[in-house]
Amino acid sequence: MVHVRKDEIILNNIITAQALGKSYGGFRALKGISFNIKEGECFGFLGHNGAGKSTTMRMIYGLSTVDEGTLSMFGQKIILTPPEIKSKLGIVPQEDNLDPDLTVIENLEVYGALFGLDGSKLRERSKELLISMGLQDKENSSVESLSGGLKRRLVIARALINAPKIVVLDEPTTGLDPQARHLVWQKLRSLKSIGVTLILTTHYMEEAMQICDRLVVMHEGEILAEGSPRELIARCVLPYVIELHMPADSVPSDLREKVEKANGEILQVADGIFLYCENGQLLWEKLKDWGIPQHACLLRPSNLEDVFLKLTGKGEEE
Repeated sequence: MVHVRKDEIILNNIITAQALGKSYGGFRALKGISFNIKEGECFGFLGHNGAGKSTTMRMIYGLSTVDEGTLSMFGQKIILTPPEIKSKLGIVPQEDNLDPDLTVIENLEVYGALFGLDGSKLRERSKELLISMGLQDKENSSVESLSGGLKRRLVIARALINAPKIVVLDEPTTGLDPQARHLVWQKLRSLKSIGVTLILTTHYMEEAMQICDRLVVMHEGEILAEGSPRELIARCVLPYVIELHMPADSVPSDLREKVEKANGEILQVADGIFLYCENGQLLWEKLKDWGIPQHACLLRPSNLEDVFLKLTGKGEEE
């Protein structure tokens, strides 16, 4: 892999979509979405299962045709991603699909052979990737002996065997424990630092906040908002939120009126009640007068999940 300093990268659009649509029978999976992904950035698609993220990814890496709108990659319009573009992609699927009958390094070598690599060059490349992913001590281990986090790192290493310009990651840390998740995030930051473009689908708000330069919030086949995580927070919600951890039927009936009079906003999603405001401490001090016990509340800065709640009416998936 050629190492490129981040400040030397010219951020050109490497992927552009215009009015991209997709239907399966009478179901509209994508409803005319448009976006662009710049070279060297991490671009995220944030949304629940069924939002249209995977449909979009399948068009990018060539498992689905472009039926409506246009999709351009590396300046070339595509209907079905051709082999010359696929050779520039690395794919990290949502489910680990490693070969359990092969050792760790054999999983890389067999995959690398598909890209025309062989002999000492392939072995050298495989060892280099194992070192970069902290798997050098597992070179001859069976895949089944690896933990979930190590398997995920091996899948990422396999996706890099062809030195791709773009790596597509579909829910890369689903099912991992927090420590393993943070290790994967660090590896992804390392890739971005050497100029690899990352395309990420996720429903984890913290994951999007941690590694995405820009993202789109998707819901039911549409893009509801686009920007950096911090831009979306500043644009879509007020700076502070008070979570009410109490039964909805015990909340004063005139709470909405009082919050709005205090220049705040109230949002109820399922049984959750959230009070958004410019001055969190000022609203916090009013709770007692409104008959709301402070011990049943939490004051915190607004975050990306608040943006998602407001735009979609749904919280982060468990």
